Amino acid sequence: MMAAVAAAGNGHETELFEKNEKLGKKLFITGKGRCNITNAADIEEFFPAVTSNPKFLYSAFYSFTNEQVIELFNRLGVETKTERGGRVFPVSDHSSDVIQALKQEMERLGVRIRLHSEVKELLLNEDKTKAAGLLLTSGQKIYGDAVIVATGGISYPSTGSTGDGYRFARGSGHQVTDLLPSLVPMEVKEWYAGELMGLSLRNIEIRITDGKKKLYQEFGEMLFTHYGVTGPVILSASSIVGKRLKSNELTLHIDLKPALTEEQLDKRILREFEANHNRQFKNSTDRLFPAKLRPVMVELSGIPEDKKVNEITKEERLRFVRLIKDFPMTLTGLRGYNEAIITKGGVSVRNIDPGTMGSKRVHGLYFAGEVLDLDAVTGGYNLQIAWSTGYLAGMNAGNQ
Repeated sequence: MMAAVAAAGNGHETELFEKNEKLGKKLFITGKGRCNITNAADIEEFFPAVTSNPKFLYSAFYSFTNEQVIELFNRLGVETKTERGGRVFPVSDHSSDVIQALKQEMERLGVRIRLHSEVKELLLNEDKTKAAGLLLTSGQKIYGDAVIVATGGISYPSTGSTGDGYRFARGSGHQVTDLLPSLVPMEVKEWYAGELMGLSLRNIEIRITDGKKKLYQEFGEMLFTHYGVTGPVILSASSIVGKRLKSNELTLHIDLKPALTEEQLDKRILREFEANHNRQFKNSTDRLFPAKLRPVMVELSGIPEDKKVNEITKEERLRFVRLIKDFPMTLTGLRGYNEAIITKGGVSVRNIDPGTMGSKRVHGLYFAGEVLDLDAVTGGYNLQIAWSTGYLAGMNAGNQ
């Protein structure tokens, strides 16, 4: 949609082909239906948030910045607000407002929107050096001077993201890198994941290690599920450790009290124990943990649950402190594409001109968005990649 707006705004006759019955099905579910449009951070801060090929995005991000995205949507009638972590949302909290704004702008610019129009393959000239148009599954051929592929990845396939763009890319001689679900929950081995299902933890810090090597560390929120873990810090972690997790298990370390050093935490627990000195250990942790977490922490501590608090040894107490500062779980794998916010991997950026989003192999063919080997952590960065690359492709398509 952004590519179509840019191309039509640049004076080109533009047609958009959408295989679904309506526009923006993937956009509709982003940000839990609220649409995290972009991030309010300085544009320079976007590059560290991009986990695949950040340098490729310099031209795109600077050609159409986050500030310009916000200005555009404001001009189209979508008021925005900034929440924690710089996340930018519509004031209405409705992703449908973003879709409607783009639809109305396309209509204003004369874009012909073709719903229920599934593309079967790209049409190229005889020696496959130039894009000539599209072949629809209906058998109809559509000819044009330029083609932009902006089909998304293969995450949430129910929205229509079924990997068509990768097929088009391979069929026209482009390399597609290995694909993985990303920004996706992770599965764990331990029995207590199920016991903790539904428990949300705030203000915790996670570390993920492969043996002694630290792969990821982040402060924030997470959630336990029947199969493992999810939530903002876990989803972002998946984009960093996903490839490693394909080949071997990793260890998730959760610091339940990151604001306290071990010494400070020990003093806090001593105070709790002194206040409950005649009670059983299992009844002395009420103020330390949420209800669901208490029995698990008691079990993992190795301290008998019915032991009187005043009988707990210093060694047992310090072991309990270390457990709170390093609550371990074994990560065994990623969940599937049905639960992944984005797809990691895609059309190799080596085949694409970063200044135009044009193919280096096929003249007049452009790629934009998630179909490319570009992805970032959560926070609005992935949609900014979509807006910026879509805009750049739209501005350059048809100019040859």
